[in-house]
Amino acid sequence: MGTPIVVMGVSGSGKSTVGAALAQRLRVPFADADDFHPAANIEKMSTGHPLNDDDRRPWLERIGEWLSEHSDGGVMSCSALKHAYRDQLRQHNPDTCFLHLVGTPEVIGRRQASRPGHFMPASLLQSQFDTLEPLGDDERGLAIDVDQSIDAIIDEFVTRSGQEQP
Repeated sequence: MGTPIVVMGVSGSGKSTVGAALAQRLRVPFADADDFHPAANIEKMSTGHPLNDDDRRPWLERIGEWLSEHSDGGVMSCSALKHAYRDQLRQHNPDTCFLHLVGTPEVIGRRQASRPGHFMPASLLQSQFDTLEPLGDDERGLAIDVDQSIDAIIDEFVTRSGQEQP
């Protein structure tokens, strides 16, 4: 039996790409938190305005419900920038494990620049770094540097977390 995994980090860190590849490797369902945003949130971000906690609360609730429905294994890509947001997700499934994709603003900025048409404009990247609270010692998960191949990120996570399926 698996456990739900949230691939977290700032916009442009590779959450969706790594999350989809990790789910494929573990043979579990994958979902992208961007697909759970209400239209008002997407509109707000598209016009260059960062979301506030009130905007995020119902979005995180929907993501938490998905994690609860996939308690035997699933991968969700979600920014989960604050400890409080991760707490909200863990209320639905306390066993949730986090894979925090970390990188410098320069590395993430380069990656973000290669994603034309995404609703999160590059101008909001600094607000994401300002909001980011890295995983705490009391949280289940790992921080892994994004400045390497997707396969290397997944191999490191699977090895260090013990998530590989038998």
